[in-house]
Amino acid sequence: MQYIRLTLSALLLGALIYLGHSHHALGSSLPSLARLLDPFGGFWQNAEPKGYAPLPPSLDLPQLENPVQIVFDSRMVPHIFAQNMADAAFAQGYITAKLRLWQMDMTARAAAGELSAILGEKTLEYDRLQRRKGISWSAEHTIKHWQANSSEYNIIEAYAEGVNTYLATLEAKDYPLECKLLDYRPQAWSPLKTALVFKSMAETLCSRNDDLEASNSSRLLGDSLFKALYPEYPPFQSPVIPAETPWNFKAQQPPSKDNPTQGLSEALAPFDLMPQPPPFVGSNNWALAGQKTESGFPFLCNDPHLKLTLPSIWFEVQIHTPELNAYGVSLPGVPGIIIGFNKDIAWGVTNGSQDVLDWYAVEWAKPDKSAYMLDGKVRPTDIRREVIEVRGQSQAFIDTVRYTAWGPVVYEAKDSPYRDLAMHWIAHDPAIEQDFYEVGVFMRLMSGHSYTDFKKAVANFRSPAQNFVFASNTGDIALTVAGLFPVKSPQQGRFVQDGKLSSADWSGFIPDDQNPQVLNPARGFVSSANQHATAPNYPYYLNGYFDAYRGRMVNRLLEKQANYSLDDMKAMQANTYSIKAEEGLRSLLQRVDKSGLDEAQQRILKDLQNWDFHYEAGFKQPVVFETWLSEAYKSTFDELYHHPDSSNLLYPQMWRFIDLMSTAPQHAIFDQKSTAQQEDAADIATAAFKSVCQKLAAQYDQDSFNWGAHKNTTIKHLANIPAFSVSLPDIGGTGDALNAIKSGNGPSWRMVVALGPQVKAYGVFPGGASGNPGSPFYDNSIKVWAKGQYHELFLMDAPEDKRQNHLFSCTIQ
Repeated sequence: MQYIRLTLSALLLGALIYLGHSHHALGSSLPSLARLLDPFGGFWQNAEPKGYAPLPPSLDLPQLENPVQIVFDSRMVPHIFAQNMADAAFAQGYITAKLRLWQMDMTARAAAGELSAILGEKTLEYDRLQRRKGISWSAEHTIKHWQANSSEYNIIEAYAEGVNTYLATLEAKDYPLECKLLDYRPQAWSPLKTALVFKSMAETLCSRNDDLEASNSSRLLGDSLFKALYPEYPPFQSPVIPAETPWNFKAQQPPSKDNPTQGLSEALAPFDLMPQPPPFVGSNNWALAGQKTESGFPFLCNDPHLKLTLPSIWFEVQIHTPELNAYGVSLPGVPGIIIGFNKDIAWGVTNGSQDVLDWYAVEWAKPDKSAYMLDGKVRPTDIRREVIEVRGQSQAFIDTVRYTAWGPVVYEAKDSPYRDLAMHWIAHDPAIEQDFYEVGVFMRLMSGHSYTDFKKAVANFRSPAQNFVFASNTGDIALTVAGLFPVKSPQQGRFVQDGKLSSADWSGFIPDDQNPQVLNPARGFVSSANQHATAPNYPYYLNGYFDAYRGRMVNRLLEKQANYSLDDMKAMQANTYSIKAEEGLRSLLQRVDKSGLDEAQQRILKDLQNWDFHYEAGFKQPVVFETWLSEAYKSTFDELYHHPDSSNLLYPQMWRFIDLMSTAPQHAIFDQKSTAQQEDAADIATAAFKSVCQKLAAQYDQDSFNWGAHKNTTIKHLANIPAFSVSLPDIGGTGDALNAIKSGNGPSWRMVVALGPQVKAYGVFPGGASGNPGSPFYDNSIKVWAKGQYHELFLMDAPEDKRQNHLFSCTIQ
């Protein structure tokens, strides 16, 4: 299958190259058809026959201090046995590069803004934006702090050396297929590139912001209506840390600040809008105390929701040294294990979702922007010259980025809504001097044995903020919201702030021991699903972008019973029930006027009334409900959608719309500005339902009309090559359910761990160990993942552990 896929893809691409139709898509970076089809160095070399081994039985690599053995199991997962952590990191770097080199290279290039060197002018604006956001600048500062801890930095260097040692063995014929298609050689790895991988995750997980949009909406709607439509805390929220948790400290409260909003954009340039990561990029995790499990020992479960890609974002691995023995998933490009377990503890993460990126309006003191005003004084601007190599051009593109006390000024074009706003982002802030940093956090988790070890490790985690869940064999369960959080006054950071005043700055950071956290709560479980970290009684102000439904669903299910089994945990991760649908459909049905519906509309309405609120692939009701809900929402907030700058406004959260539909049907927001009559919630719900029925009438009775086909989940290749992607039109789930599979995002790794005398663990991700489309281990786990099934994860005691089938092993010495 892999051979056929490679052949068809290469021939198709070759034909496109020959006909000249691919120039616009990939530029002059593509190789000639002859090179691509060369039997000695072309794509044929990337097809892996059955029984293929990525490494020989033995390798002689003098960089190692002691021999390392790597055992590959039946899914090509490497189990690394080393005598010290530096050797283990070297081996991890070597084998990760062997299996995922192109992915590593492109991740670092994309973060740094270096794609144009490969892809030409078509990615120049993307590269410019990455440079102007200060990703590389921030990574360079991070490296300086990592170097302060020699033992940690040695591990990062050893990993890079492993990558580069593998890279040095490659001839052109050995390059990853994508490198051949794009006709380039992968770059050498370095600690800076590892820092860039971390910054790439921060960009995905903690760069979301709506300061400008909120400022615009506040001015358009007025203060009173804005407050009514945009409350920060849903009254029905079930927070990460139980509401009854006491806070035994006095907060370092800043003085109340006036945070003036900026006006509406004078002109809107849609292509200049700040790209945003998807909302609620996040995940589920939970841990059950022994009092609620059938074994009497804790369970821990985690499924991070991220973009679904091939190769997968995760790389499965076991690392064994005299100091530790841990299993889980790593990020290609980063040593260690991010989510995993050992014989004593298990840990997992979900995104914190707090707002840690604020915008400040800069007043320039000089026409050339070489200085700006701060507290009535002129301050010089720091200038950074960015040199961007562009393939096919004889000269590099030179960009100038201006840095202020707040951070970089990302946009300066007159038609940009973000013109002359400086970006103040937690990922830019210098790390507080500490004993260890990001990589050290995970090394200490891997070698941890107790809650004390866990607490010490996560206290040093800075960015992107994560909800770390923990369970141990001694019976402890815990959850810590770990990260560096600014101390803000109420409402600070919701709107664009005045960059002329240093008093608008954050008032320091919340101390680690005052971050939200809980140990062994009375309810017998801890959980997080990107909802609010705390109830409003938490002494600090934490604003952000929080999910309104999955956290409630986790807690609803875990509160039901005791004696949970591992199968119950797996079923929870696959649960497609949506509280949004439960409450949203009830609100719409409550308001719709049924008396004027025709026979076809009555039938669709009856189907909706019989729905159980599960988003299964074959169901019609989720399609109708989502379409109805969306149309009613847009009709309600017509003031925003019909405004000339509508794409640069903040829209109310869906939970607020559902709440208004249910509890305030006469609210003025339901009135349509384009009509003479006064509409209410019933008018909106009825008109939207009739409109949706009319739109869907021709499709409704077709077999192809169902949620799976409508959602059309696709796991895309990172270069968006269709033949290397996988479409899953028969899979259920939705972003508001625990099984949060959307069209291109979802559970990127599912893990269920049962602690006890003999740890049992299960996991799966939608992909495979290899990043090579010509490998049988490229997408071999997708069907398992799609069915909600799992692989057993074997924490081997030694290379000779025969509890599972081994494909082969390699000794490096």
